[in-house]
Amino acid sequence: MHPVATNDLPRLTVHGAEDDTVEWHGAFVAYGGHGTDETTTIVFEISPGKRLGWHTDQTEETQYIVAGTGELVMDEGTFPVGPGSVFVLPTNVGHDLVNTGTETLRCVGFFGAAMFTQVFDNVMLPPNTHVLGTPNRDGAGAPPPRKLG
Repeated sequence: MHPVATNDLPRLTVHGAEDDTVEWHGAFVAYGGHGTDETTTIVFEISPGKRLGWHTDQTEETQYIVAGTGELVMDEGTFPVGPGSVFVLPTNVGHDLVNTGTETLRCVGFFGAAMFTQVFDNVMLPPNTHVLGTPNRDGAGAPPPRKLG
């Protein structure tokens, strides 16, 4: 896969249907059948005073904080994050990411699967559901099976 200018990728704005603090902007850089076979990479931003929303991922996730400051919230505690922070979120571990600073929190998420779902406590708009994930999670756009031999 060739380098991607992530700043040029169109962002989808996602927000909580009943919680104004849940709002973020994200774009898929690569996922199964679209630049990768085994992994997913996303970029996302959270504005000051906003948060990602409490959720679980159905695969392990590693996040890298590019810019901004915030807090990683998990059942086991709240942890400060900032530029250069890296953390791993095991499969199905509930978490949230909150922007506590004055500048946009810019992040990269790396997932250990070519397609996956995320389950949020809030109904997320769009698409008016608790479940988000890779564009190919329903099988559409997934790579064709590899020929054997």
